[in-house]
Amino acid sequence: MSEPGPAIRQTKRLSADAAGIAEAAALLRAGGLVALPTETVYGLAADATSGSAVAGIYAAKERPSFNPLIAHLPDLAGARRQGLFDANALTLAQAFWPGPLTLVVPASPGCTVSELARAGLSSVALRVPVHPVAQAVLAAAGRPIAAPSANRSGRISPTSARHVLADLEGRIDAVLDAGPAAVGVESTIVACLDGAPRLLRPGGVPREAIEHVLGRPLVIASETGHGPIAPGMLASHYAPAARMRLDADAPHDGEAWLGFGPEARAHPAALNLSPAGDLGEAAANLFGHMRRLDEAGHAVIAVARIPEQGLGEAINDRLRRAAAPRQTGI
Repeated sequence: MSEPGPAIRQTKRLSADAAGIAEAAALLRAGGLVALPTETVYGLAADATSGSAVAGIYAAKERPSFNPLIAHLPDLAGARRQGLFDANALTLAQAFWPGPLTLVVPASPGCTVSELARAGLSSVALRVPVHPVAQAVLAAAGRPIAAPSANRSGRISPTSARHVLADLEGRIDAVLDAGPAAVGVESTIVACLDGAPRLLRPGGVPREAIEHVLGRPLVIASETGHGPIAPGMLASHYAPAARMRLDADAPHDGEAWLGFGPEARAHPAALNLSPAGDLGEAAANLFGHMRRLDEAGHAVIAVARIPEQGLGEAINDRLRRAAAPRQTGI
């Protein structure tokens, strides 16, 4: 089995010049982790289209559960290739992008943001940052970049490269140092999914400014007992129609099997999260494998025991959410 926690690596401190931006973009394209400046806080960036790269974010941050991550794009045109914008979303994007506003919209049919970054949901969280260094890296990387705050989970969000290194040195490949962040608080998050736009998280764009552009009050989303549809907001999560039976030693008759580790099982409805027992690979495959077994119409999915260490904690958290009794009234 793989060792818990992120791999130890030498963390480079890159200058925010052409050479540093080019190296940061190359690291991201290669699946690396780079802390980037934005106008809000420093973000821990990885290729949002790669499940394994996104799993690296969770490992470095020691994030306890797989919340959806914001995908950053260089412009509205790029964002519209990833998500479906209704009239409200388009109005807000045109008014506040680039800037500290995140929009949660339905994922487009051609969305390339990984299922792990979207936490298995049919929606996607998108932002176009205004910071010139972030803009340059996004343009050079040429793909959506996931970038939650560059700190370990539960700690204060970083507004300088020094803050990033204090938390993540040895856990990430590089930090691109462009001085202090200007806004210092995370982006405002608004969901445009099913009618009236909802405020999921207050942040860098004031609610009053958003309401002025829309010409009406925002619906203030409240926390429910479900998983998050965006960072900082508990609301809804992907749950399979099949019942989940966790910590199983083997599937019962008629059950599908979601395995983990090198022990092969001859079973007609089986998928393995990681034959090598690698928790990063398991995290990258989690939502896709659950969805494939669920879409095959199985009534019950038996799940092998996952080690409760490193990324296994987040995997088990997500599996327990999927296995919890269904709630109504979302």
